[in-house]
Amino acid sequence: MLHGLLTTALAAVLALWMPCVHAQAAALPEPVARALAEAGIPESATAFYVHEIGARRPLFAVGAERSMNPASTIKLVTTYAALELLGPAFQWVTEAYAAGALSDGVLAGDLVLKGRGDPKLTLENFWLLLRSLRSRGLREIRGDLVLDRTYFAANDHDPARFDEQPTRPYNTGPDALLVNFKAVRLFFVPDNESRLVRILAEPALPQVQIVNRLALVNGPCGDWVSRLKVDAQGGSAATRLTFSGRYAASCGERERSYSVLPHAHYVLGLFRELWRELGGTFAGTVRDGTVGADARPIAAVESPALAQVVRDMNKFSNNVMARQLFLTLGAEGAGEPATPEKADRVIREWLAGKGLSVPELILENGSGLSRIERISARNLGLLLLSSFRSPVMPELIASLPLAAVDGTMKKRLSDADVAGQAHIKTGSLTGVRSIAGYVLDAQGRRLVVVSMVNHPNAGNAQAAQDALLAWIYHRGAESECCPRK
Repeated sequence: MLHGLLTTALAAVLALWMPCVHAQAAALPEPVARALAEAGIPESATAFYVHEIGARRPLFAVGAERSMNPASTIKLVTTYAALELLGPAFQWVTEAYAAGALSDGVLAGDLVLKGRGDPKLTLENFWLLLRSLRSRGLREIRGDLVLDRTYFAANDHDPARFDEQPTRPYNTGPDALLVNFKAVRLFFVPDNESRLVRILAEPALPQVQIVNRLALVNGPCGDWVSRLKVDAQGGSAATRLTFSGRYAASCGERERSYSVLPHAHYVLGLFRELWRELGGTFAGTVRDGTVGADARPIAAVESPALAQVVRDMNKFSNNVMARQLFLTLGAEGAGEPATPEKADRVIREWLAGKGLSVPELILENGSGLSRIERISARNLGLLLLSSFRSPVMPELIASLPLAAVDGTMKKRLSDADVAGQAHIKTGSLTGVRSIAGYVLDAQGRRLVVVSMVNHPNAGNAQAAQDALLAWIYHRGAESECCPRK
């Protein structure tokens, strides 16, 4: 009798439990599966994880245990760790020191700039530092410009290694004294009257020579970048950019940035130009060094708060800023000089302290601009669930692009109901497409979503990932068999 009652009870429990198992093991939503098939992407090359906040189990998880290249969605690991370990109000400080006697506005020695990894030491902020020097009476520098870059360990970064595009700013290596992303922004301005294309540089550095052989033509703008032919020639102290090809007048004014000088010579060129504009004189050169014991601090500039830096980083998927932040975690958590190995160790210890086991995790630079970085969709999803319970949750979510509104999601899903309802970090490399973030569904419930595709046809995966976001918005609640807590 008792055995029969137990059997009946067990059967009843299994009857309630089995639909939940089936729900978690269910196939992909039909619109997503169809879009993948049309893109020529097999399910075996994908990973999906969707979990409503507060629910005991994921809504569905398909291929979620696979170790995948996440591209720029790995920035969620870097930025969440930084917000918790450094704090949203953390700021980087760049300092100027006088190494020599300073009297009547004349520095009889070197000016030393000490960098501490500021990811956003922009042209404007660098100008503020120099303006501060002038406001304190410094007029003439009789020594050299000495760069103390020892906050980060020296590295042999090759900007051509990743994709053989060394002039693209996203390939700029990290540096403790990274100024203006080491970029020169060029403006292409058509002049219909003269039938010429003017090229204007900002900043205009004498070490960067622009040779303009562009032809102004009629016709549609289209993919104007592919019609630019760029030849970069030069050495460590100077470079020449030669532009040829066609530029359509219908394009109007466009801009594109290039990175063509080593860090030290970029800083030197920019310093000379800004210092001259501010009325100062300087006849020295540039060299690496350190702040000596006798050097005196005379000015400093602070970065924006980390919460703002993280927002800029994630909204526009800035790889250079992410690498700077990654190394800052290493320096602040494991001591100077920062190395990728120290940063990796600091992040793993932080994850372990949160009870998150991510054995498949591989971190190379924390930005996603990597062929070897790895994480599973499930563990990235669990990280997002964890972040929702964190005090820094508002800062992290606010840093993510909002569908159809801004950042890398600005031009996606503009005609869908999910527009404005999904904070999504995107990731894109050749052979990789990924999304990860939060969706607020039509019933006001928030869900974590992660989708990764690693396949030669990954470039065609956007339709499937957009279909997933739209499906979650309309059908994001868990089934009745698996109620929320």
